[in-house]
Amino acid sequence: MIETITATSSETSETTLLRATDLAHAFDYTLFENINIAIREKESIAILGVSGSGKSTLLHILSTLLEPNHGKVYYRGLDMYSQNDKKLLEIRRKEIGIIFQSHYLFKGFTAKENLQISSLIAGKNINLDIIRKLKIEDTLSKNVSVLSGGQQQRVSIARVLIKQPRVIFADEPTGNLDRETANDVMDVMLQYTTERKGGLFIVTHDEKIAARCNTVYRLKEKRLVPVIL
Repeated sequence: MIETITATSSETSETTLLRATDLAHAFDYTLFENINIAIREKESIAILGVSGSGKSTLLHILSTLLEPNHGKVYYRGLDMYSQNDKKLLEIRRKEIGIIFQSHYLFKGFTAKENLQISSLIAGKNINLDIIRKLKIEDTLSKNVSVLSGGQQQRVSIARVLIKQPRVIFADEPTGNLDRETANDVMDVMLQYTTERKGGLFIVTHDEKIAARCNTVYRLKEKRLVPVIL
């Protein structure tokens, strides 16, 4: 069971949730190499970079969706890509939440039904406080196909938070939102991260959103470069 995962003695055991070492990946060309990064309890990390620099690929590798060409990813001391498919799926379902740039909501279903599916899979109750904070109460009875892009984005964020994951990965989570709503969404995710002693990893083009995170990097010339905003 996921609950039995414990950090190894080589980890900073109480605080490190996820750690990646010597990551490298290429498609037609090398996106990045020698990437080392850790996500700790209550930490929020933002990755900036131009389109095509590999930001989303790095997110996919850290979130169990894509095995790197080189390097290791550890979740609470467990080498994730050495696990069998069943174990990896269990980690993905219970411990990791992924907010995609494309919302991947179930078309033909209402917003509430989309949330109920997530609740059922995770075995968690729907948190009405999250719905209120994300200001999606009025969308619940509506088919997701008639919602605006911003509404769909907030429903997709609620769907992930309902799972109560320990680490949240978000690919442009505020891309379809106006500034005020984007800040509201960041408030919710940052508060969740603190209260759950979780981690938040965001890929974004928005420097104002990135600046709200504890740590900011720019993926540039195949390396992660620390940034102060």
